[in-house]
Amino acid sequence: MSALVLGQMTGLETFGFREFRPGQEQVIESLNRAGRALAVFPTGGGKSLCYQLPALDYPGITLVVSPLIALMKDQIDFLQGRGIAAAKIDSSCTADEIAVINQGIETGELKLVYVAPERFNNERLLAQMKRTRISLFAIDEAHCISEWGHNFRPDYLKLADHARDMKVERILALTATATPQVVQDICKAFEIPEVDATVTGFYRANLEVLMTPCATDDRHQALFERLKERNPGSTIVYTTLQKTSEEVADWLSSHNFPARAYHAGLAAEVRTEVQEWWMSQPDGIVVATIAFGMGIDKADVRYVYHWNMPKSLESYSQEIGRAGRDGKPSVVEMFACESDLPVLENFIFGDTPEDESLQSLVDDIIRQPEQFDISMYDYSSRHNLRPLVLRTALTYLELEGAVKKGTPFYAEYEFRPTKTLKEVHSAFEGSHGEFVAEIIRDARKGVKWMKLDPEKTATRLGVERRRVARALEVLAERGLIELRASGVRDRYTRFAEIGHGHRLIQSLADKFRHREKSEIERLAMVVDLVQAKSCQVNALVGYFGEKRSKACGHCSYCLRKKASKMGNGKSLAPMEEVVPLKQVLDLGARHPDVLGSPRARAKFLCGLSSPSFSKAKITRDSLFGSLEEYRFDDVMAYCESQM
Repeated sequence: MSALVLGQMTGLETFGFREFRPGQEQVIESLNRAGRALAVFPTGGGKSLCYQLPALDYPGITLVVSPLIALMKDQIDFLQGRGIAAAKIDSSCTADEIAVINQGIETGELKLVYVAPERFNNERLLAQMKRTRISLFAIDEAHCISEWGHNFRPDYLKLADHARDMKVERILALTATATPQVVQDICKAFEIPEVDATVTGFYRANLEVLMTPCATDDRHQALFERLKERNPGSTIVYTTLQKTSEEVADWLSSHNFPARAYHAGLAAEVRTEVQEWWMSQPDGIVVATIAFGMGIDKADVRYVYHWNMPKSLESYSQEIGRAGRDGKPSVVEMFACESDLPVLENFIFGDTPEDESLQSLVDDIIRQPEQFDISMYDYSSRHNLRPLVLRTALTYLELEGAVKKGTPFYAEYEFRPTKTLKEVHSAFEGSHGEFVAEIIRDARKGVKWMKLDPEKTATRLGVERRRVARALEVLAERGLIELRASGVRDRYTRFAEIGHGHRLIQSLADKFRHREKSEIERLAMVVDLVQAKSCQVNALVGYFGEKRSKACGHCSYCLRKKASKMGNGKSLAPMEEVVPLKQVLDLGARHPDVLGSPRARAKFLCGLSSPSFSKAKITRDSLFGSLEEYRFDDVMAYCESQM
């Protein structure tokens, strides 16, 4: 153990610990020695300490990237409760809060700053971070950087470039779910030596892992029996759909169980209330979609039930990993039913764009000048690509060398003087005061707020746009104005050698279909795990590269000494009886521009939304989602037979 790690160990008591958990010491040692490290710890394995503890000793700030708002909130409360200066920057922050945080960064008062990955689309944040000493750049959920990982997020691909631009001194990547291939991808992206990748293993001896075949209509009774026969304890019930979480929570409440629903469709204040209620209850039951649980630190969860099947082994591992973090015996049980598969498959197919949308996007980009900028909202609607799918397509075009994304910017600023305009002008002397006066003179005056197009102002004044933006920032930093920005636009460079659009369209289509195939295969692996003819725990941890020499003794196969089978799904009527041929043909005839292809009709009938459906206001049609319980491939074949 190095002298620096020994010194840092003295700070453990600050966080309420007396010794390191497995892997933590190695990770911190790698950071101190090599300035690069990867921590692959199971859910609840103590990843956060790997950057929180060094942050106390490193000069400058530790910048933590996380997509999990709940994690940010919990960790900020935890750190501030121990006298550590920490803050988060997210969409919930007011202008006054942002100003205080910015001041804390500038003065060096803050030690840890948490941001979401999409915040790096903010040119003001990027400019500030380039002026700041960042001793440690920590990237949570780092598996999102892998193009073929289970939860690829395009914003993550840019983080390695941002790290170089900000000249960060150390990099720490963290994740709870990474296959060997994803570990390689993370290490390559962030230049982490293989020797500095610490994988502690995924085996949990205290979890009883049960796979229970269950018919569609039998799940209520199965869950009721489990809750009655087992000792009360903190519980999570995972569902796929928001409406299912509401229905199950209401049913449990009607049977006198302390249950509440949680999903992304609830208002933010309701989600916060439910989360805080559950955290405080020793036997509370939260019925939730996967929007719940990530980043929430509750050690005594005794039960995790999967009402619906998870979409992948990665998701399953994360979700059951929320049980028994205190090391005490806990039960995780999946009610495995065939009727879950169509809904999960349909979500996957819904993320695969139609060839016409990809052609529209590529043709648009080919027509652009070398330097251009776009509004994601506008492009999403124009090319019928959902926002995340559009970002993924543009990222693929970057990987193809067709375009390069630059720093996003705001098309418009709004500001409200907190002093008289004369006082604002007089706060600066000479040419600086004249420059500020010119900027304010250019602004359009509203009732309370003044609006400014920084591009037009810069052109009129013959200066670079960033000088106008920086002047507004300085005014805000000095408390002379309240500043807010709107209309984010993404800059791109189109390369001259982009070539013919046909090749790019085909490449994009191939990538999306490869991804679709990979996601379908991941779902099939969940089915294989349920029906495994050997130790299911060993099969699960083996997927993540961990090899065990003996059976666990606490999974369904080990306990029952026989393989399970999937529960029977719901008996479905023939599709032509639910949606007769004439209705399909009439639907296409009424909306030929939106429902002209079999894939578009299949998406509509399976209830998969798209920008074009929303724009045409056809999701209100009674046929929308009428075949959501059927497998997408079957609905697609049915629609193709009618063309």
